[in-house]
Amino acid sequence: MDEQRQDNARMAALDYHEFPRPGKLEVRATKPLANGRDLSRAYSPGVAEACLEIKQNPADAARFTARGNLVAVVSNGSAVLGLGNIGPLASKPVMEGKAVLFKKFANIDCFDLEIDQTDPEKLAAIVQSLEPSFGAINLEDIKAPDCFIVEKLCREKMNIPVFHDDQHGTAIVVGAAATNALRVAVKSFEEIKIVSTGGGAAGIACLNMLLKLGVRRENVWLCDIHGLVYEGREEDMNPQKAEFAQATDLRRLDQVIDGADLFLGLSGPGVLTPEMVARMASRPVIFALANPTPEIMPDLAKQVAPDAIIATGRSDFPNQVNNVLCFPFIFRGALDVGATQINDEMQIACIEGIAALARATTAAEAAAAYRGETLTFGPEYLIPKPFDPRLIGVVSTAVAKAAMESGVAQRPIADLNAYKRRLDGSVFRSALIMRPVFEAAATATRRIVFAEGEDERVLRAANAMLEETTDVPILIGRPEVISMRAERAGLPIRPDTDFQIVNPENDPRYREYWETYHDLMARRGVTPDLARAIMRTNTTAIGSVMVHRGEADSLLCGTFGQYSWHLNYITQILGRGGLEPHGALSMIILEDGPLFVADTQVHERPSPQEIARAAIGAARHVRRFGLEPHVALCSHSQFGNLDSDSGRRMRAAMEILEGREADFNFDGEMHVDAALDPEIRRRIFPASRLKGEANVLIFADTDTASGVRNILKTKAEGLEVGPILMGMGNRAHIVTPSITARGLLNMSAIAGTPVAHYQ
Repeated sequence: MDEQRQDNARMAALDYHEFPRPGKLEVRATKPLANGRDLSRAYSPGVAEACLEIKQNPADAARFTARGNLVAVVSNGSAVLGLGNIGPLASKPVMEGKAVLFKKFANIDCFDLEIDQTDPEKLAAIVQSLEPSFGAINLEDIKAPDCFIVEKLCREKMNIPVFHDDQHGTAIVVGAAATNALRVAVKSFEEIKIVSTGGGAAGIACLNMLLKLGVRRENVWLCDIHGLVYEGREEDMNPQKAEFAQATDLRRLDQVIDGADLFLGLSGPGVLTPEMVARMASRPVIFALANPTPEIMPDLAKQVAPDAIIATGRSDFPNQVNNVLCFPFIFRGALDVGATQINDEMQIACIEGIAALARATTAAEAAAAYRGETLTFGPEYLIPKPFDPRLIGVVSTAVAKAAMESGVAQRPIADLNAYKRRLDGSVFRSALIMRPVFEAAATATRRIVFAEGEDERVLRAANAMLEETTDVPILIGRPEVISMRAERAGLPIRPDTDFQIVNPENDPRYREYWETYHDLMARRGVTPDLARAIMRTNTTAIGSVMVHRGEADSLLCGTFGQYSWHLNYITQILGRGGLEPHGALSMIILEDGPLFVADTQVHERPSPQEIARAAIGAARHVRRFGLEPHVALCSHSQFGNLDSDSGRRMRAAMEILEGREADFNFDGEMHVDAALDPEIRRRIFPASRLKGEANVLIFADTDTASGVRNILKTKAEGLEVGPILMGMGNRAHIVTPSITARGLLNMSAIAGTPVAHYQ
């Protein structure tokens, strides 16, 4: 059975690399090349202008070419992790994978270069010749001590960062994990004894980094396959190992392990035995980083040292020491400031950023990616997870700042806060487009009541609200359940300490609430008994009553259940004083910008008046995001070519908008392709009043609008903000069950904006 699983896993991995097209990379153009004009600019004669500018000022290569965002991953395949000296060609899948990680985690373009050269000086010369093509070099999987020679020679002669990730990337992540492990163990770098196995590039680099963090050299005991590195030893020695030679008669790992506070393993399986662990200091820190089988399995270590703090190189155990926590983000920061090197200051800034993130509240996106794992700072969560989206903003900004302060930045960044926001926006795609809304929300403090207060997504959104906004969350739910789930999620917030809570099972306002609801609904068939039951069980109704009574400013609901069910109670209670639902507006953030779609939920087959109101409401909301609305009324009919029901309603809505002299750009009725492509529209109807590409699509029925919304979310990988309930004066919004914690935070900002800002 195990053999069958292994065969299946092997074939799955091979299929992944082969299909639907071989490899993991492709090259894509970033500029259009659709006609002769484009060709004349991309190549001859227009390209000469960029060439002449760069000749006059070499720094302009970062303006006119991809060099400023281009890294080369260079290897000769002499020390591929877990595979050894397999040569340059066989190493190509690994290097392609590294290039993919650069792109995925930091949006850095990358070419993998596998070089057939084993002489370190000749290899260094080849790398040096690449400087005109690349903004930085990532050396990878080159055996020791050749890697030391290559990196040293390249750094001496090149004016761009050269970074051997096997050395420094591992050292940085180990440094971050060690920083937090010692904090948990209540120990300090200056006092600990370290025993290390593995005298290769990564092992030596880790020890050197630990020295920079405060470890004393005399407290480091380095062992390799031949035993302890001691003064006078000649076998398999090099200058890097000799730096850690001890003046002692001891020769073996089991002789030097006594009292060790930190074991650092970068060697092989089974090197550390349970008997050795038992002789280490109390609360030992064990970094068993050999892959795929560590120096000791965590369960064996725990049997003899239950208080041990353990990290491995594997993803199936807590505290995976993974270079992907470091290299994409240190290169991101270095490239963005035009750093000439990656120095000690930048590496230590990287360590501090990674370590601090693990101690902070876990990102909701990371929690979703690692559902079921405990992501609360402590013995089993020393460093962030690779898919923590905060890494790029925190770490890259820290690296860029350190580069500027240490004098190696050629293009300093004037506003680091804006830089961090831009990086966050590259991960949280809603961050940049939502900024005007968050800024408007900051002008007032509004009370936002969440109907489904026990949902973990709501808890994470409430925690983020308290950290990032001035708004006040109110949660409806059972206090004991909310406390338990907040603690399980690693969130510091607690009911009645950090936020108000409404307990449907036992709240002193219960009588006031059901009487209020009964007064509102007595002539709609709601009896006192029914009002009491609803105020015990229906959290959407409870939240609506709170807004009606002025105890909250806006309601968010809908993380479960049907939209229409929630809308019914909101309309019953809050649909007064001229307020009524005009439609649901979804903003879908696509790769080339946002697209707004309405009405996705409220009116199944809207009348012309309802279509016009939806268009007016959508235009008003689009302006909240700092955008100018371009509204297309979409139909199966196109500019009167069909006498269809949807066409007639859209034409009638056009007349209403014209009569009201709507202050936004609009036209219809038209197909979606005509709305999105001005050239098609110009060919079909040259007199169209719609200018440019539409950014608001209004549909004639909810089936079509909802279908377009879902296609954009799934097939086009669009990110939804919304739905925004129009017409209710910002007093309530109904989300959908697929919403994320980040989506709830975005909606809380929309709900937290005073109505005066967008009327």
